[in-house]
Amino acid sequence: MNMMRILLAPVLVVVMALPAAAEKLSLSTLSQYLNNLRTATGAFTQINGDGTISTGTIYINRPGRIRFEYAPPDDTLVIAGSSSVAIFDAKSNTGPETYPLARTPLSIILADTVNLGQARMVVGHTYDGTATTVTAQDPDNPDYGNIQLVFTGNPIQLRQWLINDDAGNSTTVVLGDMQTGTAMSASLFNIQLEANRRSSNR
Repeated sequence: MNMMRILLAPVLVVVMALPAAAEKLSLSTLSQYLNNLRTATGAFTQINGDGTISTGTIYINRPGRIRFEYAPPDDTLVIAGSSSVAIFDAKSNTGPETYPLARTPLSIILADTVNLGQARMVVGHTYDGTATTVTAQDPDNPDYGNIQLVFTGNPIQLRQWLINDDAGNSTTVVLGDMQTGTAMSASLFNIQLEANRRSSNR
């Protein structure tokens, strides 16, 4: 499956019942929230550009690690770890497609230290009365694309993100209720281990 469809497809408007936030959340407050979010797991829904919807389970282990397990009939697996992103297609007999994590906007929220106040990182910071949306990019590599993060308050939660990649494609991921502070095995984010496992099962 194409990398741009998976992670980084015009986007449908997602209508969500979100709790009201008292006010626009500051960049420093949101940076602190992301820096405190070390591990999290929960359900996600992905809106693809062709109008189809994928679902699955997401595992986040900052810094630098994330795992998307797509539910059947998709059965795709995406792992970020060791500074790379790998896409495993269950229908393929070849190895995974791999990309440098640093070339994806997702690297912004997977960084060890998130600083949304960094010069030229944030190119949009809005509030619609319910949620605060921050559009961020790598200030040294704006051509890599950007990520739009949607947060609600009371308490602060990351609800969804929209990734605009360097090829002009977009993908929206909507997060369900996330369980934070959970222990995770490093094997979940080991690309080579997953590749070896799939190779031995062929």
